[in-house]
Amino acid sequence: MHRGIYLLEEVEFHPMNSRRPLEYLRWLTAYKREDDGLGAGAHELTEGMSIRSRDIDLVGAFYAVGITGHPQFKVVTLWDCHGGWDGGWRQMLEIYDDVQKNLFLSDIDDLRHSAFSRPLGAAPGSPAVADLLDEGYAAPLYLFESAQVRPGAALDYLAAVQEERAPVLAEHGHRLVGSYEVQFCDTEVVTLWGTDIDAHLETQRSRDAALGLDDGVPADHRLLSWRRKARQYLEGPWRENLLSPYPGCKLAPR
Repeated sequence: MHRGIYLLEEVEFHPMNSRRPLEYLRWLTAYKREDDGLGAGAHELTEGMSIRSRDIDLVGAFYAVGITGHPQFKVVTLWDCHGGWDGGWRQMLEIYDDVQKNLFLSDIDDLRHSAFSRPLGAAPGSPAVADLLDEGYAAPLYLFESAQVRPGAALDYLAAVQEERAPVLAEHGHRLVGSYEVQFCDTEVVTLWGTDIDAHLETQRSRDAALGLDDGVPADHRLLSWRRKARQYLEGPWRENLLSPYPGCKLAPR
């Protein structure tokens, strides 16, 4: 057994041209669907499309729901490195061994304005995305959390998420998809949850009711208790946003 290794990338598009994220999502999902036909371990650095590999698996391609606090416009992608460090991650690194001209993604020149990547290591108890896909799981909406924790507190925070927060959110229609320690730093975590619009709205109203701001639904004070508990581990920005899966990506409903 080895820990799951993933890559999360946030891509922004400026100036505000709504066609660019659509073109990028179409391009990305189409060429990665072709890679599913490759053999395990087979990989090649190609002109214009970077590395072709089944083991660098695009499991999620999401359009960021801007009204929840994302920059507009934005795409978030989640990649599963099959085989962990010695599998898909090694293949990613090998494209930087001698910087060749086919490393550069000419097919998407001028589409992206900026991109920021986070390498992720699955925390103990985190679901394996491959297992969820084998199950046929997909959600119409995903809750994306990024948080800065005290140095060294990442795995402690994620253990608390799984022990205390996940059961509460499950009662509110949220399923934990991934619980990740950001690699090459000791101050950042990412979690991803599958949900839907009704569950999202019900959760927000239950929290408001616990604050005394909504008398039309039952209050769930555990939502407030979790935020107090979370502050024991946090030391910087914490944010949750919503993501909508692009049709055709593996975590999108079919």
